[in-house]
Amino acid sequence: MLENGEHISAETSRRLACDASRVVMQHARDGRVVEVAARTRTIPPALRRALQHRDHGCRFPGCLVRFGQGHHIRHWAQGGPTTLSNLSMLCRRHHRAVHEEGYQVDREPDGELRFRRPDGDLVPEVPRSPGVPANPVAVLRASNQAAGLVLHAGTSMPRWQGERLNVGYAIDVLHPLASG
Repeated sequence: MLENGEHISAETSRRLACDASRVVMQHARDGRVVEVAARTRTIPPALRRALQHRDHGCRFPGCLVRFGQGHHIRHWAQGGPTTLSNLSMLCRRHHRAVHEEGYQVDREPDGELRFRRPDGDLVPEVPRSPGVPANPVAVLRASNQAAGLVLHAGTSMPRWQGERLNVGYAIDVLHPLASG
């Protein structure tokens, strides 16, 4: 519950508390604060640097965001320690997905992370995008020349004269197995 009395879901509370400090206050029936205890679960700066060095950004498959938030794989509310082996870096979007949208993350015995969709299916690994060459235009021109392609100003001009589309012919051309 928020200070103004508004309720939020348990998953939202866990996400917000994943890398936060908390102050527990005990109130009397009349609303007076009778006890205050501080407890922190923040990731210390040295551990955060080690996490960033190891993960290089969000670890969710296919995500290329280079910065993120520390996520306790086994949540500290369930006794998960604030240690490098129990942490992963997730961007804000994927941190929310794990805490509030039903995605799950586990660390395998070999140290690799395994992400699951809300239905339990594995999120497949995504290969890294190939690097962009220093001079991509020259590489593309050389590739086209090697393939015997001659490109000019009219290459992308359609030859369509405005006539109606012959759907049957288009299907036959685009999907040759569709014709008998």
